[in-house]
Amino acid sequence: MESSQSNTAVLFEDEREITAKLSRDELVQGWREREPRIPRVVARLSIGVKTDLGRIRENNEDKADFYQPEDPTILAARGCFYAVADGMGGHAAGQIASELALKHVLSSYYNSPTDDIPTALLEAIGHANQHIYNIAVSVPERAGMGTTLTAAVVAEDRIYIGQVGDSRAYLIRDAEIRQVTFDHSWVAEQVRIGGMTAEDALVSPYRNVITRSIGTMDTVDPDLFIEEVRVGDIWVLCSDGLTGHVDDPEILHIAAAQAPTEACRQLIELAGSRGGRDNITVFLLSVRGLD
Repeated sequence: MESSQSNTAVLFEDEREITAKLSRDELVQGWREREPRIPRVVARLSIGVKTDLGRIRENNEDKADFYQPEDPTILAARGCFYAVADGMGGHAAGQIASELALKHVLSSYYNSPTDDIPTALLEAIGHANQHIYNIAVSVPERAGMGTTLTAAVVAEDRIYIGQVGDSRAYLIRDAEIRQVTFDHSWVAEQVRIGGMTAEDALVSPYRNVITRSIGTMDTVDPDLFIEEVRVGDIWVLCSDGLTGHVDDPEILHIAAAQAPTEACRQLIELAGSRGGRDNITVFLLSVRGLD
């Protein structure tokens, strides 16, 4: 199924915010001229995605998007794309940053001339960072805006995770859950070097300080993770609005016991019932087969 959860993004023209469609033709331009290819295997996925305002925030700065091409040449060379982003910045700037980040990562990734998936993904994140940074420095009302990004590309029997910020990617396999990504936050880095315990990090006044994000500096250093795709795997991409209220064993229990759409709903309901201090976004990918 060739689909995208959202086909719009906010752009700027003479400091006016407009909405522009993400054209499929623009997204895959150039691929029709390439030599036809057939992927060795295609992961058969069941997906669920849900984003929620939470109980306190007045607008949703989270964003989730995906693209699942049907064309075998694109599937072989680029695979399917899934991502979550958590924007930051006042006056709706965070919402704009997260939407622009996903639009530009998607278009840059699928339009990249390179045959190497990691290179295409990392360069796409860099292009999105530069675009958002340029807006932030040229439009006074958008100064300091930025966003996290956790993107997953499923291509043949591999999954590639590109990540900036503290939105997470989890892998559930063999009844165990593992956080694949590393939070780019001050408290997480203190925990990693032994300067703070995980318990202290949960209540630290600096727990919301992000050390890496898209759009806040003219360059960005994304992390890249590559994992094998196995039947039975469940991948969870989520913003910190979920992990601030729901711990890893609870994510494991709900995601493993329910279909992806229902698991997303239950996880968001659980986070909301515990305060819902932030926007909450959950994206689940369940690997049902390798065809």
